[in-house]
Amino acid sequence: MQHNVLILDFGSQYTQLIARRVRELNIFCEIFPFNHFPTDLSSYKAVILGGSPYSVRSEDALQIDLSNIRGKLPLLAVCYGAQYLAHFSGGEVAASNIREYGRANLSYIKEGESFFENVNLNSQVWMSHSDTIKHLPTNGLKLASTKDVENAAYKIEGETTYAIQFHPEVYHSTDGKQILENFLVKIANVPQNFTPNAFVEDCIKELQEKVKDDKVVLGLSGGVDSTVAAVLLHKSIGKNLYCIFVNNGLLRKNEFENVLHQYKDMGLNVKGVDASARFMSALDGVEDPETKRKAIGKAFIEVFDEEAHRIEDVKWLAQGTIYPDVIESVSVKGPSATIKSHHNVGGLPDYMKLQVVEPLRMLFKDEVRRVGQTLGIDPELLGRHPFPGPGLSIRILGAITPEKVRILQEVDAVFINGLKEHGLYDKVWQAGAILLPVNSVGVMGDERTYEKVVALRAVESTDGMTADWVHLPYEFLMKISNEIINKVKGVNRVVYDISSKPPATIEWE
Repeated sequence: MQHNVLILDFGSQYTQLIARRVRELNIFCEIFPFNHFPTDLSSYKAVILGGSPYSVRSEDALQIDLSNIRGKLPLLAVCYGAQYLAHFSGGEVAASNIREYGRANLSYIKEGESFFENVNLNSQVWMSHSDTIKHLPTNGLKLASTKDVENAAYKIEGETTYAIQFHPEVYHSTDGKQILENFLVKIANVPQNFTPNAFVEDCIKELQEKVKDDKVVLGLSGGVDSTVAAVLLHKSIGKNLYCIFVNNGLLRKNEFENVLHQYKDMGLNVKGVDASARFMSALDGVEDPETKRKAIGKAFIEVFDEEAHRIEDVKWLAQGTIYPDVIESVSVKGPSATIKSHHNVGGLPDYMKLQVVEPLRMLFKDEVRRVGQTLGIDPELLGRHPFPGPGLSIRILGAITPEKVRILQEVDAVFINGLKEHGLYDKVWQAGAILLPVNSVGVMGDERTYEKVVALRAVESTDGMTADWVHLPYEFLMKISNEIINKVKGVNRVVYDISSKPPATIEWE
């Protein structure tokens, strides 16, 4: 991809949102850690410095050499980036008297500045910092203020360098997308040519050049990512693509059979492998979530390797890895922590001897769906909710048993089918049920029961980076709760998860 925007990550929770907003402008961008980015910047048209939980005034402040960027490429510094430019370039950053966090309004905007074109006075912005810029850097010129922040935005004269102390990427900054567009399109002249059609054309060409006449094996899951990856590869290399769908025993009710049926009419060469007993054996007695993920990943690789060896002369392994998987698996010094292991990131065991091809590696989830639409994939398949690679294992808290899997499959089926029947499925980004490791007292008929508790989870999101719980109708929740308790043996209580991400995650493990 040419005409890239380079986003440098200093560990802010908002960095991926910057990328999302840039992509919404049909501009391709990439995120790199601030201390490990390309030395050759010739293909980049602009650079954005992200925020950070660190203070520029602290001894362990994250520092970066900007000599190949400042004055040579258009630069936008956000929050920590704005304070960094000031602190290390002749300005002054000091601790705020009060923590500047939350909504604020622009009380001053310098007239005639293209950076704030079509942005009105009093426009709402989102602040998130405990330091503030007291004095601008050398050649700094104030562009905007809020009631409490004098230097909310500035530029450095003699350079195409702009800085803001607020976050334009979050929805709370009402004109944030406009500000990003002003900088990238009007100031940096970055072309807006990153579209699904363009991606498909470029991707097919790149796959053909990369793979040539080699055979490729792909693990299908029935989800959006692996399906779109399979269709892209099928259009690129045809009969040289071999798809394997492994039943790990942790799929939704009847999913193994249903998914194989779905793929039957798509022209893909798919083989179904039932390895459920092997996975259940690998999970016997395992309670820790990370250990579960690793056990499932190891078992999958072993099964997949055995099946791949049945195909002669396979050279490549294709994966449906998407960009959030890649970003979350790269640690920025200090602030980033591994929240969970990604089953399809991090390479393969040496014994597999396959090269990896990941056609969707640079796409966010909603972009994958748009590419799928361009490829003509069935909207029902593209509209499927995300489902975790480890399956129901991470929705069963504690040890896994066949009986617990049966209970959760039945509960999940009632919930998901209910969402579809009541026209709610497409209004939810992801939904599922969680089997809790507790029993509760109940009464059924004249008898006391002491049975399992399940939690229902439904969230709305764009790409899973942030999520809010969905306000499902009380009448619907009441009906589903009654249906679960009446139909699923072993459950006598249903609760609804009303946590947002952050601070909670979408999955419970």
